[in-house]
Amino acid sequence: MSKNISLDFIKGLPKAELHLHLEGTLEPDLKLKLAQKNKVDIGQETIEEIKASYQFDSLPSFLNIYYPAMNVLQEEEDFYELAMAYLRNAKEQGIKHAELFFDPQAHTTRGVSFETVVNGYHRAISESEELGITSELIMCFLRDMSVESAEKTLEEALPYKDKFIGVGLDSDEKGNPPSKFAHVFEKARAAGLKLTMHCDIDQENSIEHIRQVIEDIKVDRIDHGTNIVEDQKLVDYVKEHGIGLTSCPVSNGFVVDDMKGKEIIELLDQGVKVTVNSDDPAYFQSYISDDLFALATKYDMSQEQVVQLAKNSFEVSWITEEEKNRYLEMIDTYVKNY
Repeated sequence: MSKNISLDFIKGLPKAELHLHLEGTLEPDLKLKLAQKNKVDIGQETIEEIKASYQFDSLPSFLNIYYPAMNVLQEEEDFYELAMAYLRNAKEQGIKHAELFFDPQAHTTRGVSFETVVNGYHRAISESEELGITSELIMCFLRDMSVESAEKTLEEALPYKDKFIGVGLDSDEKGNPPSKFAHVFEKARAAGLKLTMHCDIDQENSIEHIRQVIEDIKVDRIDHGTNIVEDQKLVDYVKEHGIGLTSCPVSNGFVVDDMKGKEIIELLDQGVKVTVNSDDPAYFQSYISDDLFALATKYDMSQEQVVQLAKNSFEVSWITEEEKNRYLEMIDTYVKNY
C-alpha cells in the first residue's frame, strides 16, 4: 500500500469526473423504488436480490444486465431523481465539475420521449451548483445500433442542444468501429458540439479504432483508450494534441480482470492527460474516490501522481481556461493545507 496516500486525502481532493454514465448510477434502492412506483417487474423484490444479480465478466455480459434495468426509468421525474442522487454523492467525493453521459436511444426505443429524458437530466444539472458542482451533459449514441438510428437521434436532439455540450459513442464495440459513425460525428461537430468516443479496453482492432478516433474523426477526448500504449506514435499524437483519456480502473477490473494500472501510470509518466473516473459506479460499487484509492493502493502511487490525475481531469474537461485555472489553484491550495 502506498505510504503517501489515504482515502481521506483522495475524497477531499478537488476533481472532475469525465466518464460517468448516468444510467450506470442506478443504485439498487432507487431501482427498486422506481420499479414499484412505475409498476415494472424487474424480477427482484429486494435490494439484496438486485445486488446479487450484478454478475458479469465481460462487456457484453455487463450490458445484458445494464440495459434491462433502465425499464424502471419512465417519467421526467425519474431521470431527475437519478441524476440528483449521483450529484449528491459527487459532492461527497470531492467532485467540483462533472460531464455526464446519457443514452437516449436506450429510452426512446422503449417509448420514452427524448424530451422526457433530457429535461429530467438537465433539470438536475441545472441545480448542481447549489451543491458546489458545475455539470454538463454528453449525449451518447449506442454503437451496436444502426447509423440511421444515431442520425435520427442527433436530429431529434439538436433542438435541445443548449442542454448538452457534446456527443459520445458507447455500448458494444465488437464489429462497431468508430468509422461507422464518422458522418454522424461530423454533423455533431458542425452543430458546435464537442466529440468523444469510447475505445474500450482489449477489444478487437483496439489500436485501429483508436487511430480512427484521433486521426480521422479528430475527437476532443477518448474514453478508456489505454490500449494506446501499444503504439508509441499514437501516444505521441495524443500528447502533442492534448487529447485526454478517461480511464476507469475498477470497471476495467470487472470486465477484463485487469485495472490497466500499469498502462495508466505509463501514460501519466509520459505526460499524457490520462484521468480516473468511475464509469458505472452503481454496478461496480466504486465511485471516483474509490477508483483513485484502489489504483493508488494497488500500484503504490505517490501523492504527486494522484494529484496529477486530478489536475488532468480539469485540464481536459470542456470548461473555460479561466475555470480550469481556478480549479487547478484549488487543488494546489488543498494539497498545501492538507
